[in-house]
Amino acid sequence: MKFVDEAYIDIAAGDGGNGCASFRHEKYKEFGGPDGGDGGRGGSVWALADENLNTLIDYRYSRRFEAQRGEHGKGSDMFGCKGDDIILKMPVGTIIRNAETGELMHELLQPGEQILIAKGGEGGFGNLRFKSSINRAPRQKTIGHPGERFSLALELKVLADVGLLGMPNAGKSTFIAAVSNARPKIADYPFTTLHPNLGVVRVGPEKSFVIADVPGLIEGASEGAGLGHQFLRHLQRTRLLLHVVDMAPFDDAVDPVLQARAIVKELKKYDPELHAKPRWLVLNKLDMIPAEQREARVKDFVKRFRHKGPVFEISALTREGCELLVQKIFQHIVATREAEKPHVEVDPRFDARRDQPGLAAAAEPAPQLDQDDPRFR
Repeated sequence: MKFVDEAYIDIAAGDGGNGCASFRHEKYKEFGGPDGGDGGRGGSVWALADENLNTLIDYRYSRRFEAQRGEHGKGSDMFGCKGDDIILKMPVGTIIRNAETGELMHELLQPGEQILIAKGGEGGFGNLRFKSSINRAPRQKTIGHPGERFSLALELKVLADVGLLGMPNAGKSTFIAAVSNARPKIADYPFTTLHPNLGVVRVGPEKSFVIADVPGLIEGASEGAGLGHQFLRHLQRTRLLLHVVDMAPFDDAVDPVLQARAIVKELKKYDPELHAKPRWLVLNKLDMIPAEQREARVKDFVKRFRHKGPVFEISALTREGCELLVQKIFQHIVATREAEKPHVEVDPRFDARRDQPGLAAAAEPAPQLDQDDPRFR
């Protein structure tokens, strides 16, 4: 299926039905009174986050979505029927903006999350509503309210814990295939990966994280070279970036240090916040370097590149070093998740640690004695 991460659509909620001005007409009922019913409410437009979808391809060719309008009120106290709602299923991670103003309307971040994006119009009142003790034969009615209408810009940002960054043919797709069940296309030519791939890495029972592989960057991507910056948005929600470097390029004239610096430069041009995220250096394809030269080449690269963060030496093809890297990534993600949790004040009356003297003593430090207090001299 073709990957589409941008789409523009027009939505329209249903208009409310008009109220009815009618009077009861029966034999021997000369003054039957008003019996006009209200109009039905128009249908609304909802957005539903569906975890089984991973692209906006459904909205590339069908761009107009209208909910059903409410039925008009009728005589004999008959109210109009409510219009049917429509539900638009979108991938988790979709951002919904107003295409005309650029205003952020909603973000779908949780599977099964359902939000209202266009409310249907209320139905009009029939003359039955206007009957009173002094107005026994009202002739007024109201028309239905129009439903909301918007032009929307849909943007998909995948939800992943770890993002892979690097030049084309650096081994990113091979790495995600080695540590997860994802099966991206792998070949020995640049830009084999044309759209993001997601893989779930399982560390143990109920221990996993999601890793995202995006098409490679090249120098000049900010000016549109290669695939440009169009897929870097998928890394903005990650907690960690892995900068994958090809340590054994096909062309001996290619300097991996210059390529790595170009990636960092393009990342900073695109988004300074993305550049400031934790970034680990992953030196790949070490199996193609002779064992006696491996240590010297790694030291030379780290020294010239001047990387301050963690450095890992792996071979995605033979899976050498991948297990250690996965364990370290999971530890970092767990620590980050704990740090992001809001602090919750625990009522001491319901603190479970009070029932365990050992935990209570560890949680509450012993009070310090004041040496100047005369009671303790």
